[in-house]
Amino acid sequence: MKFNTKTIHGKQHPDVAYGAVMPPIYQTSTYAQTTPGGNKGYEYSRTHNPTRHALENAFASIENGTFGLAFGSGLAAIDAVLKLLKPGDEVISTNDLYGGTYRLFTSIFEDFGIKFHFVGMSNASNIENYINNNTKLIWVETPTNPMLNIIDIKATASIAKKHNILLAVDNTFATPYLQQPLDLGADIIMHSATKYIGGHSDLVMGALVVNDKELADKLYFIQNASGAICGPQDSFLALRGIKTLHVRMQRHCENGKAIAKYLATHPKVENVYWPGFKNHPNHDIAKSQMKDFGGMLSFTTKGNNYEEAIKLVENLKIFTLAESLGGVESLAGHPASMTHASIPKEEREKTGVVDSLIRLSVGIEDEEDLINDLKQALG
Repeated sequence: MKFNTKTIHGKQHPDVAYGAVMPPIYQTSTYAQTTPGGNKGYEYSRTHNPTRHALENAFASIENGTFGLAFGSGLAAIDAVLKLLKPGDEVISTNDLYGGTYRLFTSIFEDFGIKFHFVGMSNASNIENYINNNTKLIWVETPTNPMLNIIDIKATASIAKKHNILLAVDNTFATPYLQQPLDLGADIIMHSATKYIGGHSDLVMGALVVNDKELADKLYFIQNASGAICGPQDSFLALRGIKTLHVRMQRHCENGKAIAKYLATHPKVENVYWPGFKNHPNHDIAKSQMKDFGGMLSFTTKGNNYEEAIKLVENLKIFTLAESLGGVESLAGHPASMTHASIPKEEREKTGVVDSLIRLSVGIEDEEDLINDLKQALG
């Protein structure tokens, strides 16, 4: 089954009760039993819910995975992965990553005795310099947030397997429409399904997808024991979002390309970070592991002026100044004061997150309207 068909039909079946084509919203906390333990596969909705179960099957299908898990947020999904570890274990993470992930690693799990190394992974061989007997997990974002750095998943997977280390890939920016990390050797895929998978800025959700049953069983146990699950209403909305993922991503990519090319020629723009440019670091790797280059990009204005960057994002009319990304509407953000404010200034500036950096989540509106909006704001 091809990807575009999987988004509609992958691991999905009409509801057994009345043949509903769309999975119904099972808005229930518990289920009747004929005898203690005698049920139809569902006993309590923290553990299982038919709507969430349908969504988890869909997650697995579109990532070419075997097991899917849905959580109350992307951070809840990351939290579950970190709970696979124990005090004394070490994690190697890319140094350019979502501020909330950095905060979870450093402000929560470091206090439980987990050690984190934040390293540049543009050259995957650099990872080996940080591996020791305590290394249990490599955490990758690609493209990274917000600098759109590209990390070679296949090369990183080879290193992880050589040392018997788990490799987790945050696939939020790319989505399974553009890349499928399990096929490239990853062990765990994480999504903030709040973003492109939901696609309409109307839910908060996280996802994990794996192939290994033993690993899946550990994560299902953590999911149930910790309880950070999503509800049936949000599960229904995410299922609906998945069914249009392929058509939305095609337009996101088209518009992202047009915006990136426009900004690259603007006299007030210093740098544009978008993997589709031939001079973007690891562009060839992006071409080999991604179907297209996505709708996310970042740029800096000349002079690296904080006040000018703030004024620019405040003057946008069609792009909405807001947190998050991946919705049908275009969003603009100022990472240094918004999504990455939890990262110390000296640390984020090492990776390029300077005061003039602006991140765009390019939506599916008309390309000309989006360009005109940037033109008037930059003017």
